[in-house]
Amino acid sequence: MTFEIGLTLSIIGVAVVLFFTEKLSIDTVSIGVMVLFLLTGILDVKEGLAGFSNSATLTVAAMFVLSAAIFSTGILDSFSYKLSKQAEKSEFKLLLTLMLAAGLLSAFINDTAVVALLMPAVIQIAKNNQIPASKLLMPLSFGALMGGVCTLLGTSTNILVSGIAERSGLPGFGIFEMTIMGSIFLVIGILYMLFVGRFLLPKRKNKELFGDTIDLGNYLSELLIESDFSQLDEPVSKQKLFSQLPVKPLQIIRDDDRKIRVYQNTAIQEGDLIRFSTDKETIEKLKSYPGIKLKAELVWNEDLVTSDEERLYEAVITPNSFLINKSIKELNFKELFNQVLVIGIRHRSGMLKTLLTRTNLASGDILLLRGTEESIQSVQETEGLLLISETKNKNLNKSKIFLSLLIMVSVLLLSILNIFPIVVSALAGAVAMVIVGVINTEQAYKAIDWKVILMLAGILSMGTALEKTGGSALLGESIVNILGGFGPRYVLSGIFVLTFLLTNVMSNNATAALLAPIAISVAESMGVDSRPMLMAVTFAASLSFMTPMGYQTNTMIYAPGNYLFKDYLVVGTPLNILFWIVGTIGIPILFPF
Repeated sequence: MTFEIGLTLSIIGVAVVLFFTEKLSIDTVSIGVMVLFLLTGILDVKEGLAGFSNSATLTVAAMFVLSAAIFSTGILDSFSYKLSKQAEKSEFKLLLTLMLAAGLLSAFINDTAVVALLMPAVIQIAKNNQIPASKLLMPLSFGALMGGVCTLLGTSTNILVSGIAERSGLPGFGIFEMTIMGSIFLVIGILYMLFVGRFLLPKRKNKELFGDTIDLGNYLSELLIESDFSQLDEPVSKQKLFSQLPVKPLQIIRDDDRKIRVYQNTAIQEGDLIRFSTDKETIEKLKSYPGIKLKAELVWNEDLVTSDEERLYEAVITPNSFLINKSIKELNFKELFNQVLVIGIRHRSGMLKTLLTRTNLASGDILLLRGTEESIQSVQETEGLLLISETKNKNLNKSKIFLSLLIMVSVLLLSILNIFPIVVSALAGAVAMVIVGVINTEQAYKAIDWKVILMLAGILSMGTALEKTGGSALLGESIVNILGGFGPRYVLSGIFVLTFLLTNVMSNNATAALLAPIAISVAESMGVDSRPMLMAVTFAASLSFMTPMGYQTNTMIYAPGNYLFKDYLVVGTPLNILFWIVGTIGIPILFPF
């Protein structure tokens, strides 16, 4: 092993640890890896920055715009509500319809966007039919993941591996090249969930409903003790506030942020800021409780809290949201979202260690919001915050529906008929959406998830560095030495299982970028076609079911579904093993060595 190979593998090893621990955002790590390769001289400037002009990066950016344009017409919102009407006959039919719908949509639209589209409707279906949300949200996510491997456009990972193949001098993937194998995965996955998985799903009853939304659990909020509070200087054990209402005091902030632990004999004083845990219905009751004032921001106005025109909403912070690692105070949330107030947070990591307004938000956190039907639209239109409460449907725009579908079909036909490469037709389609007015320029820019784009541009440098230094060849030879004697099918099986294990603990795109060059080297070492090896990486990188952080959609449903980490292991592990067997048998048949 040369010094350059050792240095490259060390940098990638540190990146893998950071991907796993999530101490830094994945885009930050990806760009950091690229910069380290440039600083150490492993890559020159042209090689290091090549990811920004890679066809995969540009295609993914264009697909974000195309998906957003279709969403803006309202056609898919209407579809999600029609789905709920047709699927309420039985839980079996509901799951079948839900997973088929998620799978078919995800074949052509980013699977994360599909889950974001359908999740509010699914939660509403669960409430209306007295079905635990935990029984529906995991099948929704899994269906979207399985549908995403049915076409090249289904997920950014497919496009990424295709781009890596092209960079290595191999032909890129066709739009429907993956369809037969992907459909096999989809059908088998749906059958598994219908006849096995649904019995393994947790059956956690929905808590008491409030208004038009589902109570998703306890919230952490704060209240201020005012001068007219009736039990000033009395201990916690005698406080009616805590004995007659389900309010659990957790901490008292007193005298310039001095934190006091709450004991039964702790006296409540004027000016105390009490952090407490309760449910959403109780928060609504507390707004009229004498002598206290709810606080979510230091400048809260009591009139805003008690307005009859306002109601409570719940929203989950999506992966790659611009809100992540920022506090409510830092964001100036009320100004950012048109007077919408945050009055509680359910934090995935447990009790918050700082003031509510100073808490850094994380992916999967659920915010309890208060606002008018009009003001909440600013949240509904935000890419990084998914409203999971019921709201009014968008109005259908028939002319925009026709134009957006015409453009999308044209993009597909231009690519299928090999008139233009997918990157050219996708970019042309994105520009056309803006020119004909389906969306405007500002909406197009907002539609692009720039964190994903930066991540793709950064992690592509890992594969380039491995190839340039000979690291991928070295690792490929090691795999061949271990499994090569058993034949290429066993090697493919090893690559498949290694990929799905890694993608369950770190980004699927990072896993694909790391293993795709190695898969090519393995094929070259064995003297076989690299296509089946690349397909093994592509399928396994997106079929991630064993952990909530293995894929973005799994993270999105984690808190709304009231899931535990073990739920993913119980339901997802057998499915991953099943797909490993199916992939080992099926991929070499459809993509011969």
